[in-house]
Amino acid sequence: MVHARTRPVPHPEQVKRNDRPLWLAGVVPEEMNVELAHKLSEHEAGDGRPGRWEELVEIIEVIVLAVVAIATAWSGYQAAKWDGRQAVLYGQSSRDRFAADAASTAGGQTLISNVTLFTAWLQAHETKNVDLQRILRKRMTPEYGVAFDAWLATEPFTNPNAPAGPVAMPQYRNPGYEKAATLNDQASAAFEEGTHARDTAEKYIRDTVLFASVLFLVALAQRLRARAARIGANVIAVGLLVFVLASVSSLGRL
Repeated sequence: MVHARTRPVPHPEQVKRNDRPLWLAGVVPEEMNVELAHKLSEHEAGDGRPGRWEELVEIIEVIVLAVVAIATAWSGYQAAKWDGRQAVLYGQSSRDRFAADAASTAGGQTLISNVTLFTAWLQAHETKNVDLQRILRKRMTPEYGVAFDAWLATEPFTNPNAPAGPVAMPQYRNPGYEKAATLNDQASAAFEEGTHARDTAEKYIRDTVLFASVLFLVALAQRLRARAARIGANVIAVGLLVFVLASVSSLGRL
């Protein structure tokens, strides 16, 4: 025969204590300490998670950093390209200046040669040496010869209002001087373009520095704990970024 096992009837005070939490009842076993520690750690971890506004701000910061990284690389690349263009244009300007000087020197030598022939022709004219006059006329350059013929047509020996010589005639042309003038104009234009390239490169470098300022503001904002301060720093960073992007977009590109 199996006897039913009877349980001892708990004391009313003990039942009252069992109805309360163990820590209120004064019973804190080792297992309960572990459970409490686990609960506390979960609560602290939950408090450490970023709020919704923080997640939004972090997303904006990541986007700003990505845009700044790409824009900084682009700005530096353009600055290097414009620096190279400046060097090429300045070199071209110097080359054209040297060529202009050489052409001007050649034009001066041609003019001296023609004037010398013209002086000799005048002497031959005074001596009535027609053959020498013909020889000297053939030795003049074609451009000077055209002006010489136009000068003779004004009857300079009888007309007091005639020009002093072929050089004073509107038909006179000196290829050397004309080439020198063209080269000087090209040199001036190349120099101006080189100066413009230098200014553009300096503006790109300035914008690169401003992009670095945006990075500084974003990094500073990430260290701030106050919501208003962090948002304010990011607003300034975004505003500066928009300004610099507008500046970069207005510059020339190579």
